[in-house]
Amino acid sequence: MAQETTKLWRKHHLTYDQTKQVVAQARRALQLSAPRTRRRTVERLDRGEVTALIDAAYRRSSRHGLMVKTLFYTGARVSEFVHIQATDLHLRLDPPQIYLAHAKGGSDGYVPIVPALAQELQTHLGGRRRGYVFESNRGDKYTPRYIQLVVHDAATRAGIAKQVTPHRLRASVATILLDAGMPLDHVQKFLRHKRIATTQIYAETSLHGLGETYIQALTDASRGYTGATLPKYRPSLP
Repeated sequence: MAQETTKLWRKHHLTYDQTKQVVAQARRALQLSAPRTRRRTVERLDRGEVTALIDAAYRRSSRHGLMVKTLFYTGARVSEFVHIQATDLHLRLDPPQIYLAHAKGGSDGYVPIVPALAQELQTHLGGRRRGYVFESNRGDKYTPRYIQLVVHDAATRAGIAKQVTPHRLRASVATILLDAGMPLDHVQKFLRHKRIATTQIYAETSLHGLGETYIQALTDASRGYTGATLPKYRPSLP
């Protein structure tokens, strides 16, 4: 059809402006409208919702709480999270770090975590140096579906109306870090994105919530914020 249209336009020696008019008239005749611009933002949880989610998971069980907290603080994809082994934890480094393997597109890498989480993970392992960090009663790794159900259960217990998934936790930590002033390229490295354009989607979400963040920041400053402390990012990772 494109070749036939080209021949027709050449036959009538249409100029660029004339072709634009023909296309516009054809669209009107066919009642075609331009598609809506896709909103390149990612839904996320705010700090208060993240805190409520983690607290609700801990009320269910200490294991569930630690799983949800680790999932959030590492920004791990659920497919990476279920494969974390005891040997992937480097808790004595400064800052403590976790190596995430089995990553999408071969984007394996280290991510920093806060010392308090490192201490919890160390207590959880209880001296165990082998196997998956989070294991079922049979000593197997959990499935991604099981982790999704754990997150969903915590969200229900916390009374969060949004659909909460492991990926939404990844989006949430990314935008919270951006709101806190972390440079975009550092967030890219934290999330292990190969293209900064992918990380830019989270930056647009962060800017979208600028008014909310502004109000929250001033409110917190007046009464003292007691929410979770995010890790201080250090760009030099092994």
